[in-house]
Amino acid sequence: MATSTPVTDGRTGRTTDPALRAPVARPGSRLLHRRVWLRLSLLLSAPLAWMLLVYVVALAALLITSLWSVDSLSSEIDRSWTLDNFRTLLENEVYRTVAARTVGVALAVTVIDVLIALPIAFYMAKVASPRARRMLVVAVLTPLWASYLVKVFAWRVVLSEGGLAEWSGIGSPGYGLTAVVIAQSYIWLPYVILPIFAALERVPDSLLEAAGDLGASGGMVLRSIVMPLLVPGIIAGAIFSFSLTMGDYITVNIVGGASQMLGNLVFVNAGAANNLPLAAAIAMIPIVVMLVLLTAIRRTGALENL
Repeated sequence: MATSTPVTDGRTGRTTDPALRAPVARPGSRLLHRRVWLRLSLLLSAPLAWMLLVYVVALAALLITSLWSVDSLSSEIDRSWTLDNFRTLLENEVYRTVAARTVGVALAVTVIDVLIALPIAFYMAKVASPRARRMLVVAVLTPLWASYLVKVFAWRVVLSEGGLAEWSGIGSPGYGLTAVVIAQSYIWLPYVILPIFAALERVPDSLLEAAGDLGASGGMVLRSIVMPLLVPGIIAGAIFSFSLTMGDYITVNIVGGASQMLGNLVFVNAGAANNLPLAAAIAMIPIVVMLVLLTAIRRTGALENL
């Protein structure tokens, strides 16, 4: 017959038998074992509460703030709800131009990153040896370890007058939207390469070999087999690149010259202009654009395969 060994408590000096304490914990264990929903609730309550507090509440606060206004005489915030800020964004040509410019830059950065990422990810996933693949993955990840500001200031030095771009004979476009597109395409490129690389790794080599054995040309294999399996990875990378560009303002401040994007308008109105409600309304534009974009992508069914 099995016997339990008494255990001595170091603080109280009392000796207790574990068999006598076991029944105290068993009801709780039995309850968690029977109630699956209770286990899931206890497991997910902390991260869900964090998401609710950090994301949903913050987003609701942003929306409510955008409905406030600033008294022109006292500069105090008037907490009565109004749509004047959104009316200003729609009627003022400056805000419309900056919003269109921001969307255009985000689209340009996304297209450039996808075009660069596709051959790199294909080589990493299907051509490179395992050793070379590991080295290329490290090479793609290495820029992410560097400071964001360091990377942008490096591009400022490269594109400056007499900088590396002019010294190499390529020529510098100077500071402006072209410089913003170049710098942001470089900064967000790893976020596009990695999802496409992961999607390509899931394409079985045997599938490509079978298509080749059946007489399919390289273009037909790429169009009929690879691309349909690759679309979720491209969309994931494009969402990263587009959304990160839409919300960025540091790169524009450093290499954008006199050009402005939505992030700059948010920064100016929240700071120097002391118009927090208008800044919140401007900040809603990228959110609305992303919601429209994700809704359009969802209707294509591409998000279901991410």
